[in-house]
Amino acid sequence: MTDQPRTGTPGPTTGSGPSEPLPVVVGVDGSDHSLTALRWAVEEARTRQAPLVALTAYSVPIFAASGMDGGYATIDDRIIRDGAQAVVKAALQGVDTSGLAVEASVESGDAAGVLLGWSEQAQLVVVGSRGRGGFVGRLLGSVSGALPAHAHCPIVTVPPPAKRADRVEDVVVAAVDGSEHARMAVVVAAEEARRSGLPLRLLCALPPITASMAWVPAPLDRDGMRHDIDEQMVAGSRWLAHHFPDVDISYDILDGVPVDVVVEASASARLVVLGTRGRGGFAGMLLGSTSRGVQAHARGPVMVVPDREDPRLADRPSFGPMAE
Repeated sequence: MTDQPRTGTPGPTTGSGPSEPLPVVVGVDGSDHSLTALRWAVEEARTRQAPLVALTAYSVPIFAASGMDGGYATIDDRIIRDGAQAVVKAALQGVDTSGLAVEASVESGDAAGVLLGWSEQAQLVVVGSRGRGGFVGRLLGSVSGALPAHAHCPIVTVPPPAKRADRVEDVVVAAVDGSEHARMAVVVAAEEARRSGLPLRLLCALPPITASMAWVPAPLDRDGMRHDIDEQMVAGSRWLAHHFPDVDISYDILDGVPVDVVVEASASARLVVLGTRGRGGFAGMLLGSTSRGVQAHARGPVMVVPDREDPRLADRPSFGPMAE
């Protein structure tokens, strides 16, 4: 671990060598939620054999002066920076980082912007589901909701342990809805399952028929819809097995509101993985606004995967039916 927290312009210095893995970056702000995220990130860095960057960000508040000059007064930057350094140092002292290359980093700037900058050269960014209130709420809360839509690497949100089920199942769950964004998330989920030696379960939610579907010109054939989805899930499982033959893959189609279905799965799964966007219209069964809803209410770690190109997506049509 570095002797002193690093300060300056956001951007990693760890893992810059040609053969070194990119770091796992975790945001800390001294809250219990961020400490939970830090503990999760430490174990994930060990699994990935990657460096760990524990990061805190701060901004200097400006207060309108009440004097005759109508000017502004600021708090000395050093006071807040010293406090931020103490926060990240105390956080790292509370976890076992033995065997890891650890960097403590203190950055000046908007927390979401700082983490977004790190996401360009990190393999993973980890945050808690909520952070500190007031202007000292340096990292979490709204930041965890703002990051996934613009991040360059997967973002993991870690809720407090109290939300977990009594028994956690050793499985990685990937939420799917037939969109290409979901297929990219499934590829990443399979990589996570292979890395951790866990099975992968694909999960698709079949939403209830509500009044919002009254505009549909013909009655929906729910049995036919389930049959079509089942065929697509079988084909998708074959495709994944082709690229990940060493991963045990299964799937479930569950009735229910997508957010509720995925949140329930997050209570007992080791990790839930989903994409940032999904299908539009009533066929958008899982992603988009669902990813934000899942993040807000998840009971276990949730990884949101940004869209990106991957050569393994190209041969998906050859394995069978896909959503149109």
